[in-house]
Amino acid sequence: MFINSMPMKVIVYNIKPKEKEWLVLANYKKHDITIIANDLNEQTLAYAKGKEAILVFNDEKIDADLIAGLKFLGIKYMATSSFTTHHIDLKAAANAGLKIANVPFQTGNETSFEGMQQLIKNLDLWASGKCVGKACCCANNCAVEKNKDP
Repeated sequence: MFINSMPMKVIVYNIKPKEKEWLVLANYKKHDITIIANDLNEQTLAYAKGKEAILVFNDEKIDADLIAGLKFLGIKYMATSSFTTHHIDLKAAANAGLKIANVPFQTGNETSFEGMQQLIKNLDLWASGKCVGKACCCANNCAVEKNKDP
């Protein structure tokens, strides 16, 4: 579903080996993805420099300080591999102007290949300038306002 757009530069933190395998298969060399096995924290934040998007795994806690750091480094988009977003400070993300997406269906206790496909679909839509539809977790309700993808 990659719609005539440039690949996104993406950073991934805190990914397990099986998730990494699924992500690589789902991406199929569309987006420029840098994978970091470590947690996102003040020491690893600098790896996000020059990236447009971040993929968050395993309920990685993203607080206001990390969001400010990500924004400073140029991150515009954040997608979580989970159904919930309780681990992300959505208010801070909204204040920073970040677009947030999740996997809008539960995949069980573990991330699935289908979840990875959704993450790549989110990147594809963002790269094309569109809203991620049902996966949208933004405070600005862009899924309702424009280009809603079912």
